[in-house]
Amino acid sequence: MGFSLPRFYAIIDPSQTGDRSPVEICDILLSAGVHLIQYRDKLASSRALFENSRNLAERVHRTGGIFIVNDRADVACAAGAHGVHVGQEDLPVELARRIVGPQGFVGYSTHDLAHLAEAERSSADYVAYGPVFATRSKANPDPVVGLEGLRAARKATRKPLVGIGGITLETASAVLDAGADSLAVIADLLRAPDLAGRAEEFLRVLGEEAAGIQS
Repeated sequence: MGFSLPRFYAIIDPSQTGDRSPVEICDILLSAGVHLIQYRDKLASSRALFENSRNLAERVHRTGGIFIVNDRADVACAAGAHGVHVGQEDLPVELARRIVGPQGFVGYSTHDLAHLAEAERSSADYVAYGPVFATRSKANPDPVVGLEGLRAARKATRKPLVGIGGITLETASAVLDAGADSLAVIADLLRAPDLAGRAEEFLRVLGEEAAGIQS
């Protein structure tokens, strides 16, 4: 399966969504034209994570998009997600790969060039690098890598590269110019008063109509 990474990578994190449910957020994003959605919930029970993931997967499947579950390869597989995104404290990439299989997607979070070199040797389909800017989405964020760090990461990997961490609509173009293939956004998207409008603005700035999904 070929993998063409959409330029806009929306992450649904219930800690950032106020009183709106993950399903409500997902429906709004899909209606706005978002093609790639990750569900990230650090506080949910396994049962709740599975049930929410299954509901989200069904919705994303209907639009032909890509749905990724954060951290939990088992939940991703059981819920019918397209893949899983793992970090430094989760299952290693190759163990996650065993669970989601060769047709599933595995993304891997990296925070320095040593992590990136490890990712380059792995079967990860794409690599996230950051935080590019200061972020409020993690309680104990890793050191900021900045745009120069992202440029170095671009030179260090041939895999699709996702910039993540503190990215806003105003900085989106600069992150693309620094070498990112895709931008993962949480707070600047989910905290916007007009969620659909903000998603559409990101898609316009990133030229999302030029990106897509291949099989």
